[in-house]
Order: sequence, then structure tokens, then C-alpha cells
Amino acid sequence: MSPKSFIKKVAAMSSLGAIAVGSLLAGEEIAATVPAEKGKVLVVYYSWSGNTEALAKKIQRATNAAIFKIEPETPYPQDYSKCTEQAKKELAQKFRPKIKAFPENVETYDTVFVGSPNWWGTYAPPVATLLDDPAFARKTIVPFFTNGGGGLQNCESDMKKQLPQAKFLKAITLPGSKAKSGGDREVAAWLKEIGIAK
Repeated sequence: MSPKSFIKKVAAMSSLGAIAVGSLLAGEEIAATVPAEKGKVLVVYYSWSGNTEALAKKIQRATNAAIFKIEPETPYPQDYSKCTEQAKKELAQKFRPKIKAFPENVETYDTVFVGSPNWWGTYAPPVATLLDDPAFARKTIVPFFTNGGGGLQNCESDMKKQLPQAKFLKAITLPGSKAKSGGDREVAAWLKEIGIAK
């Protein structure tokens, strides 16, 4: 290596170091990712209040996965009581609300994390709409949920009924508040337990 090339390389490394230090000083979060061991990974989720989205992003960062947010064409009411009443009716009728889009190239992913809030003991109708897509029928599915105190209830078992040909790995559920402000250790331990991350 010529002296000139060496000087250029050192300068470039110094610049990268300065950027990293600058990010830390600015208070930006630098999340370490753990390569997934189950092939290409996708995280799909529906979130009403932001709790499930927070959990989805923890999983995405830990597995270096692609991520997709499920959005109904007609949003649910922002008022909690109105939202829960609408959800109760839809679940009783097995209603499938239209969603704005489906993730592209699902066939290229081996493992799909599927997330939802626990609504009346099961997962939200927009998630059921997504999972009606035949592209999910034979995937390795990893369910994750947030709850307001109800725990897992029928969320996992109902998803298994909807996708009887899929392979399922153990689900996780966290209280909504913990999904937003903590839960990293629980997520890391769960991913290790199911063999997705070291």
C-alpha cells in the first residue's frame, strides 16, 4: 500500500469514527442486530395504540428482519370504548376489513413474525385479513401479541386454526405498557428460546 493510499484509508476510518461518536452525543439509539438463523425474516403487525408497533420494532431490530405495518382502509375509532365495541362486533361476525396493502414478495421469506393486540381474547380482524392470503399458508409463523391484562388467551390457538398448514414457533405476549417502555430482555430470551437468535 502506498503512503498516499494509507493516509486516505486512515482519514476515512477517522471520519466513520467521528460519525459514530456524533450519533452517540446526539442521543441517537444505535441498536445491535442479531442475524436470524431461519432464512429471510419478515415482521408484519397491526397496532392500534402503538404498543404492538413498539414490540414489532424490538423484534425487527433484534432479527434484522424486514417489517410491514398492516393498515385497515377504514381506521378504527380513536376512542377506546368505540374501538372495542366495533372490534367485538367484527370478531363475532368473523368480519374481514379491507386493508390498504399486502407485503410484497412474501414467497421470499421463510419466517414471518405476526403481531397484534389482544382484542377480546384473539387477534385483531385486520391481521386475519392479511393471513387469508395463501402466501402465508405454509410459512414458519411466529406470533407476538400485546395485551391489557388478558395475557395470551386464544390469540395463538386461533391463529393456528386459521393457518393449519403452517409451522408455528412459540408465541410471546407482553403487557402494552411493557412493550413500549421495556421488554427487551423478555424479547431476547424468547428469540433465543425459539432458535431465531443466539
